[in-house]
Amino acid sequence: SLLMLFRQAPSMLQPIIGHQSDRLNLWFLVLLGPVVTGIAMSLLGVANGYSMLVALLVLAGLSSAAFHAVGPAMAGTLSGSSLGRGMGIWMLCGELGRTVGPILVVSVIGVWGMGGVPWLIPIGVLASFIMYVRMKDVIGKARNVSQALPWRSALKRMAPVMVPLSGIVFVRAFMMASLTTFLPTFLSEEGAGLWLAGASLSVLEGAGIAGALIGGWLSDRLGRKQILGFSMLMTPVFMFVFLGNEGWLLFPILAILGFVALSTGPVVMAMVQESCPENRAFANGLYMGAGFALRGVAMLLLGMMADVYGLRRAFEMSAVLMLIGVVLVFRLPERRV
Repeated sequence: SLLMLFRQAPSMLQPIIGHQSDRLNLWFLVLLGPVVTGIAMSLLGVANGYSMLVALLVLAGLSSAAFHAVGPAMAGTLSGSSLGRGMGIWMLCGELGRTVGPILVVSVIGVWGMGGVPWLIPIGVLASFIMYVRMKDVIGKARNVSQALPWRSALKRMAPVMVPLSGIVFVRAFMMASLTTFLPTFLSEEGAGLWLAGASLSVLEGAGIAGALIGGWLSDRLGRKQILGFSMLMTPVFMFVFLGNEGWLLFPILAILGFVALSTGPVVMAMVQESCPENRAFANGLYMGAGFALRGVAMLLLGMMADVYGLRRAFEMSAVLMLIGVVLVFRLPERRV
């Protein structure tokens, strides 16, 4: 648990990194992300002692924080008027990485053992090199043409979006923790076989990939609030449908649930960047940093509820919280042009 904390704690620095990127053009951090994170994470298998593990995870966390503070803002700027679709593609590729990465690492460990993990370092180096070759001519264009606002002015401008959005992220975090963290455990406790419990998360995440891409695209055409509100309403509904069924019928229900629940990721990121286009990286970093803290609190509270009332009741309470959170969608301002 402490190792996970050391890796994720640097995420709290994302607002600072984003603010500096708006002022100083730190787009090179995106190019360094794959190689630095790849080296740090690949050396975990040969780390000599706990202190070395901590140092490598902090380095990887810093690299990831910089990448995710600057990268979405860069992608958003280059997306032009199709911001939702651009954020959908960003999240699609991230989900694919999270799907392929564990399989690749486990395969390497199965063949060569933990000592073979450093052989993955060239993949990170190659990724950064390809990004540099492909993007060197557009990096300078990926800056906002308007002058970045001082951080206090930017905060004031973002407040009408960020305040209700923070509440939405918080209540949504309970549902996402239920689905992505406790789902296999819940199914095992309910008597499902090991294969069904393990495959459930793959079905959910796989459908979520399509949901993220289509949700972002639809938000460009139908509106951010409409897609967000639809997801906030329908995700709890399908959660209750999921809880009321069993056996192989769970697979299509999980597919629908994953599609609906994970479709809002690019929508929220687009709303954040639209709240202050002069400070895209700061807005994105503030959202990512706050999201890390809120998700951590929600995960802790959900675990406590599960210990006291059981996972089924905790899932039901998560659904009810998300339904209550629908009212926060109406507090969001209309999309800025």
